[in-house]
Amino acid sequence: MVLGLSIQAFTIVHVVISLVAIASGFVVLFGMLRSQRMQSWTALFLLTTGLTSVTGFFFPIRGFTPAIGVGIISCLLLAPALVGLYGKNLVGGWRWIYVAVALSAFYLNVFVLIVQSFQKVPTLRALAPTQSEPPFLVAQAVALAAFIVLGIIAAFRFRPAPDVLAH
Repeated sequence: MVLGLSIQAFTIVHVVISLVAIASGFVVLFGMLRSQRMQSWTALFLLTTGLTSVTGFFFPIRGFTPAIGVGIISCLLLAPALVGLYGKNLVGGWRWIYVAVALSAFYLNVFVLIVQSFQKVPTLRALAPTQSEPPFLVAQAVALAAFIVLGIIAAFRFRPAPDVLAH
């Protein structure tokens, strides 16, 4: 039992939160590329990305694992994203800091999605049973390259109007 739920039910809740974080992350990324802040989508993305990491810590895991490391890094990335967006209103260097750390947290969600897909989807698991085979490595490399390129573009393009930034 985790938080009053069976492990299976808790896992479903965690996965749904993660998928909402990924879907809303894509919306926020495309908004950044169009220089649109998208306040509601951004709040949903940041909330669900944080919840993805936090709920991940509740699984009955013994010792330090790569998943715990990813969760810790994601939480550390979300802190400056929240400060830059809500505390500093994306003024000055906080705009590109926000873009970099928010998209890095988003990338970590996608990284884990790829890992989980190669572990759980039978066709993908057959292609890369140890996750050291070329299909897995290519999938991760393509995702990383896409996030680097899109992140750089977003850092230059994301310049929401000052009146949009006022709270």
